[in-house]
Amino acid sequence: MTRPNASPDFDPQLAALLPSLKGYVPVGMTLEQLEHFRTLSRVGREDLIGDAKVRCVDHRIPGYQGAEITVSVIARQDHATPGPAVYFIHGGGMVMGTRFAGARPLVDQALRHDAVCVTVEYRLAPEHPAPTLVEDCYAGLEWMAANAAALQFDPSQLVIFGGSGGGGLAAGTTLLARDRRGPRLLGQLLQCPMLDDRNETESAHRYDGVGVWDRTSNLTAWRAVLGDRLGGADVSPYSAPARATELRGLPPTFIDVAEGETFRDEAVAYARGIMAAGGECELHVWGGAFHGFYDIAPQSDVARACIATRDAWLGRMFARGAASRGAK
Repeated sequence: MTRPNASPDFDPQLAALLPSLKGYVPVGMTLEQLEHFRTLSRVGREDLIGDAKVRCVDHRIPGYQGAEITVSVIARQDHATPGPAVYFIHGGGMVMGTRFAGARPLVDQALRHDAVCVTVEYRLAPEHPAPTLVEDCYAGLEWMAANAAALQFDPSQLVIFGGSGGGGLAAGTTLLARDRRGPRLLGQLLQCPMLDDRNETESAHRYDGVGVWDRTSNLTAWRAVLGDRLGGADVSPYSAPARATELRGLPPTFIDVAEGETFRDEAVAYARGIMAAGGECELHVWGGAFHGFYDIAPQSDVARACIATRDAWLGRMFARGAASRGAK
């Protein structure tokens, strides 16, 4: 596929930020540059929590093949009544980031909905290639569901949430939960998800060398995750959910994506696949936006609209779960 000649037309509030982001966001990233971007993506507990009235407690749990991984439980300081819950998988292209990266919405969800939120420190590629990443995430989900009583949440009100690389892992974890008859999810929330290792869509070619997280960075990350299997016929849909041929039986889904990003077409295709299979999916394509705009520029008009729409969907899911439980 040839790369289109048209240049991206970003929203003016976002376009003005791009020059200052150079060197801080992965555009044209090679494996040799990974440690630089890992350093920039390290977010700690204090960066996330600040003075918010929540508690954050770590647990060491078994991950894939018995290796120990860490999860953190975030809840209101006065939390006492079982209710909604969120299982969060951080972004970073599956090669960078920590369990606290991009997790500020968990603090907001704990405070607004009295939700119990868990974020998982899955192991990263290339040191831990597929299937370790998604299997670590699934292990964290199983642990959370199995400990619902101790963590004080209603297991029938559990939503999985991930963005970017974490969005792809959330989609893969949801497929695993369906196929293994594991934890039952109330919904899956996928923001700008990284779903397809093949990188052959129109948007994958269009956004190479521009915006935030371009095609070159994406190929670098997928190669770290899959190695020689990249783009081949034997890639598991749990690691690259765009490979899934059966999308029936998934929970209600929210997918959003920026118009001006590599992941646009694969996210739209995944949403269409869920709907074609008879599933429920709400899809939003945010015009003029680049990848991760809601975290990079949360005060921009388009980001405020995106965040409000995401949070409204989540509130509806929690209300639906509470109503369903009350009807039993």
